[in-house]
Amino acid sequence: MYAKDRVALTPPMGWNSWDCYGPAVNEEQLLGNAAYMAQYLKPYGWEYVVCDIQWAEPRAGQEGWDYIPFAPLEMDGYGRLMPAVNRFPSAANGQGFKPIADKIHAMGLKFGIHIMRGVPRQAVHAQLPVLGAGGVTCNRIASTTSICYWNSDMYGVDASKPGAQEYYHSLFQLYAQWGVDYVKVDDIARIAAFGRPGAPMVPYGEKEVEMIRRAIDQCGRPMVLSLSPGSAPIEAAWHLRKHANMWRMSGDFWDNWPALKAMFRHCELWQRQVSPGCWPDCDMLPFGHISITGDGVGHWTYFTRDEQRTVMTLWSIFRSPLMMGGEMRKNDQWTLELLTNTEVLRVLKHGSGAVQLFRTDDEAAWTSVDEDGSVYLALFNLSDEDGRTVRVSLSDLDLTGPQALRDLWEAADRGIAEDTVSAVLPHHASALYRLRPAK
Repeated sequence: MYAKDRVALTPPMGWNSWDCYGPAVNEEQLLGNAAYMAQYLKPYGWEYVVCDIQWAEPRAGQEGWDYIPFAPLEMDGYGRLMPAVNRFPSAANGQGFKPIADKIHAMGLKFGIHIMRGVPRQAVHAQLPVLGAGGVTCNRIASTTSICYWNSDMYGVDASKPGAQEYYHSLFQLYAQWGVDYVKVDDIARIAAFGRPGAPMVPYGEKEVEMIRRAIDQCGRPMVLSLSPGSAPIEAAWHLRKHANMWRMSGDFWDNWPALKAMFRHCELWQRQVSPGCWPDCDMLPFGHISITGDGVGHWTYFTRDEQRTVMTLWSIFRSPLMMGGEMRKNDQWTLELLTNTEVLRVLKHGSGAVQLFRTDDEAAWTSVDEDGSVYLALFNLSDEDGRTVRVSLSDLDLTGPQALRDLWEAADRGIAEDTVSAVLPHHASALYRLRPAK
């Protein structure tokens, strides 16, 4: 069994700092959201607290969401990034993220970090030694033509160079010492950079993924490996399944209907690749109070309540990881209830074999099966038309005989379905049902 197959046996559930704080999250914000999770979400299976990008950069966030080109980064003498002490005071004296991880673990939660693939340019130009590589320096392992076009911090690591694997070993040994449980690696699971005009077409980072996998396997601590961003190439599904626990299917997902409607296509493409320890990733949940970094104020999610339920319905029946993106301490009661519906979360945790029954430009339907034999059915109105009826016949679900129908979002029984299940839905809305043989 691969080491990756011992973690993330159900889709990871947690919080990631990016949607609310961009590159600028600090220690108080991390621990504050962790405390909220421990109090309100942990009983429902939420457990990961993930510090996203630029944690080694003291000035991150001073120019809003933009990265500061070639900004000085904090690192140790072996070219390994360290948390910026002005933002993470407990990292002083070389302690790194260990004090924060210890506090999060004491809450009964798990701690994660974001990294960019590769070796810091700053370490390369300073010719810092690679720990455990017999005198090899960082400039000897760098691929100086392998550069992220949207972030200037790193060079890629050339897997053919002596010391390359040792560099990744040294990183994950450090993360294990800190107590890291989850690592999101960026600029690696991609074939095109978000479809932006002028963005280069870039290959999937196969060799660096393999080095990272080996480094996790030798570090002595189980860690979830999440690869970002997409779109991950479907032809590499075998490789992703072998080496990673999560991989992004798309570019960054934000709170607008076109992005949500497009996610149905991504889920259709990847539906056969979902299994324990292997989770194609729809990306974060941009709910609640988000985008705080840009203006210091941010905004409440632009998704309507119906659209938010549609996100949760699709993510849950497809079995995507759930990573809340908003500042959780500002959640209203409705957002909290959206994240803690036990019947919906059971679809995520105990469903399997999810398949799309059909999809047109106006509507879609998905189904999966619970380990107890119950059948789940999700109906979606993808159109701009209110009051659209979406229906599925029981025969399409391979069901015979009357079925007791349970509305999972409303926690209400809906009588007996004899031949079909249908829902009259507002625009962009969804319904999620459980079917069991009627007694």
